[in-house]
Amino acid sequence: MMRLPKLAVASPTTVEEAAGLLAELGERGVALSGGTDLIPNLKRRQLTVETVVLLGRIDELHGIRVEGDSIHIGSRTTLREIVDSDLVPPVLVQAAGLVASPTIQNQGTIGGNLCVDTRCFWLNVTDLWRQAAEPCLKADGDTCWVAPAKQHCWAVSSSDLAPALIALDASVTLVGTGGARTLPLADMYVDDGIAYLAKAPDEILTAVMIPADPSLRAIYHKLRRRGSVDFPILGVAAAVHLDDAGVCTSARIILGAVASAPLRVADAEAALVGETFGSESIAAAAEAARKLARPLYNTDLTSRYRKRMVPVFVRRALEELAAPPVLA
Repeated sequence: MMRLPKLAVASPTTVEEAAGLLAELGERGVALSGGTDLIPNLKRRQLTVETVVLLGRIDELHGIRVEGDSIHIGSRTTLREIVDSDLVPPVLVQAAGLVASPTIQNQGTIGGNLCVDTRCFWLNVTDLWRQAAEPCLKADGDTCWVAPAKQHCWAVSSSDLAPALIALDASVTLVGTGGARTLPLADMYVDDGIAYLAKAPDEILTAVMIPADPSLRAIYHKLRRRGSVDFPILGVAAAVHLDDAGVCTSARIILGAVASAPLRVADAEAALVGETFGSESIAAAAEAARKLARPLYNTDLTSRYRKRMVPVFVRRALEELAAPPVLA
């Protein structure tokens, strides 16, 4: 049985207090929301901290509401609350419902899923296994065993909600000791398995804002070995606008779990925009996505198989969007 190390616990009641604690603690502290990813990482000694800053008593971080022309979701809103909500876009309900299992969805939060640590099978093992294999670059070693010739960490982004929310053009609010700032969600990610978030250590993700856009068609498909529990080894989020003639006027296609950040495939989007949304443009978009995706062998199943699945899942997602909407 893996056990947690001895930890001090702080339980602030405001975001400002929490940010101040994180700034004071530096590398000795970490924020905890639902804990479904952080707790296992602490047990495996992937993180070595002294204090956990609990966010559970900060009421303003919770809830879903409509604010003007956008939907506001507090970062501590659970995945199950998103699944059960009639306010959020269906694609987000879909993505949240594909995370792990119902038990974890009851505990995990939207903020935690967006900030979930990057994963690699050289890293996500016990400390004993990491030491036996020699620690990788992210575990304070000097080599990335996925690609030893390059001094770069290739651990993959494993968030299900990030691709879906980027497809929805969502933005997030971060609050730290220097104040609050809002940025597009896509800008929060960096293609680096170690420094994968463009977020200061003392900053807390407090809210997600989604533009209300009833004309947008969006979908999320997920590949994993088992039908539940597992992290994605490929995620495909797609969103399109179609005019009355069936021509695509805008498109977003985002791949998850193929790089250290969600990957927006602009060439695949360009294959759709200005074209009749049908079999030819969908096939061109799927092929463009295949060319741009370069998964490495650092997670479940082989990189070759995952790359072969990219055009398959992109095509399936787009074909589903092309189908006439089902009237209730």
